[in-house]
Amino acid sequence: MNFHRKKREKLEISITPMIDVVFLLLIFFMVTTTFNKESALNIKLPQAEGEEPEQQLKVINLTIDAQGTYYLSGDDGLPRELVNQKRETLKGELQKLAVVSINLPFVINADAKTPHEAVIRALDIAGQVGFKRITFAAIKTQSP
Repeated sequence: MNFHRKKREKLEISITPMIDVVFLLLIFFMVTTTFNKESALNIKLPQAEGEEPEQQLKVINLTIDAQGTYYLSGDDGLPRELVNQKRETLKGELQKLAVVSINLPFVINADAKTPHEAVIRALDIAGQVGFKRITFAAIKTQSP
């Protein structure tokens, strides 16, 4: 008896469809992702009359919410809450910034209901550290 075995074909798994699916998912997620930088702080700036300031590319923003909590903007522009709200902590953080950016405008964004003490403390410390271009943010008064 002559037993002949049938030759088996080699099985190949094609990964091309899997690569196609992965690329399609990658494109889908890239298109549907938003890249907005939104601030997590909800502050209402006080109203004031005056001219719009010229836009500066780089500024140092100190934001103070209605409870008097301090937030400093990082390199990415997003506000970060200080570790604690002590005077020494705020002064230490501003001294670190002053080493590299003392000539940049220093903008204080205080909520309209921020305690006066918190704003004056921030203004005093910024002056002690050496910032010379200190300003306050406000929104322009709407005429009726």
